[in-house]
Amino acid sequence: MSKLTKRNLFKVNDTKPETAMDKTTRVVRQMIDEETELRDAKNSRLRNARLEREANTPPVPKNSAASKSRRSKAASTR
Repeated sequence: MSKLTKRNLFKVNDTKPETAMDKTTRVVRQMIDEETELRDAKNSRLRNARLEREANTPPVPKNSAASKSRRSKAASTR
């Protein structure tokens, strides 16, 4: 059996240096994540504003003006 030292007792994970492509990928993913967070925040803010506006507006009564105008046109053509 060989003598135990720090080098052979513990496994050393050799990390590769970050390549240019890895750096670009990391930066682009970070940018995309930030944009997604901003977009989601904007969408939720706009959704909440729309729901609040819809809740505060009174319902519009159905107007039967369209059916009356059809009748009057039909009556006037005879």
